[in-house]
Amino acid sequence: MQPSADSLHLGNYLGALTNWVSMQDEFNAYYMIVDLHAITVPQDPAELRNNTRRTAAQYIAAGIDPKKSSLFIQSQVPAHAQLAWVLNCITGFGEANRMTQFKDKSQKAGADSASVGLFTYPILQAADILLYQPKKVPVGEDQRQHLELTRDLAMRFNSRFGDTFTVPEAHILKETAKIYDLQNPTAKMSKSNEPKGTINIMDDSSVTVKKIKGSVTDTDGEIRFDLENKPGVSNLLGIYSAVSGTSIKQLEQSLSGKGYGDLKSEVADAVISVIEPIRLRATELLANTQELDALLASGAERANEIAEATLASVYDKIGFIPRS
Repeated sequence: MQPSADSLHLGNYLGALTNWVSMQDEFNAYYMIVDLHAITVPQDPAELRNNTRRTAAQYIAAGIDPKKSSLFIQSQVPAHAQLAWVLNCITGFGEANRMTQFKDKSQKAGADSASVGLFTYPILQAADILLYQPKKVPVGEDQRQHLELTRDLAMRFNSRFGDTFTVPEAHILKETAKIYDLQNPTAKMSKSNEPKGTINIMDDSSVTVKKIKGSVTDTDGEIRFDLENKPGVSNLLGIYSAVSGTSIKQLEQSLSGKGYGDLKSEVADAVISVIEPIRLRATELLANTQELDALLASGAERANEIAEATLASVYDKIGFIPRS
């Protein structure tokens, strides 16, 4: 995840972090805070530094264990940017231009304001992956196109220069509840949305409760899951189910005959019980930035050892002379 805000939101936690935590027991996992990707749009330097630490603290507080996994900051492993340049040079302009996320973002902001970094960031993302020779990459359906580009570049390099990269497969993350905006329940919860619609991990509990109690519902008063006709109520039921582990059908039964105020109160209690321990632990970690930085530096050392070996092989294959 990009350190582009001072807090992750509930959708980040339920959609990615919970999966990552469980995967570290099964796989030799690498997790990073992608600050190089963050600067594809303008960033305030002090805020970027602060948000990077805050993102890392939330990873750890949510259960990413630096002893089990390599947790690090992308810019602390120079091979990411170095391999990205090599991959840029074997990527066609038209190929990069077809990436849908660039089209979406450049259309919103205007092509003239979009940076070259934004245009080429899927290639940096390919470098992020290929450096570690992974067999599997955890992705959602919306990231399949980027992984396909990664696979294409790996196979192209291998074909031209000899076997170098493992061609990774998609590890599709298990289906999780789609978490929508509290004020616009037809749009996914996002850092870029209206703040009142986003449940932030690092918000004070009183702020979170106020947001949930002010969420959009409807006027018919019936608590049932119906995405098309009752998106606001359905979103609250989906959030409640995701954080409590109780099925939506069971929740509908237990809430039968109750009002929207009851639903919102129960959702707020359930959400707070999950995210408050994460917020408190992250706050503890941020109180000692030297210790947090040391944990991240240790992760970067482990990652750098693997990344530098891959980069050395790439440089040798394409004909660069090593520094003696």
